[in-house]
Amino acid sequence: MSMMEINGYKAKIEYDSELDQFRGEILGLNGSADFYGKTPAGLRKEFKNSLKVFLEVCEENGIEPVKNYSGKFNLRIPSRLHREIAVHATAADKSINEWVSEILRRSVNE
Repeated sequence: MSMMEINGYKAKIEYDSELDQFRGEILGLNGSADFYGKTPAGLRKEFKNSLKVFLEVCEENGIEPVKNYSGKFNLRIPSRLHREIAVHATAADKSINEWVSEILRRSVNE
């Protein structure tokens, strides 16, 4: 899977072998918006068009276009991994939450 970004909005890009085109799906929206293109330039153009239409429809209907997240989620991991995380966090003089947040932030910003 590849990602494409325009104006802070991200889309996952996959190849659709049946249509012989690339398909993009804009992520993190309060609804769905997808687009197709045969070339990267065509895909980028359709991404912009699809996003523009989606945002216009949201504005017309008073809908917040971006999905809101609470900042909280539960994660179940093996106890041994939990212990290792706690050790690394303590060694870094951070709480588990701070340490894991930092690791996740680095991971998604790469």
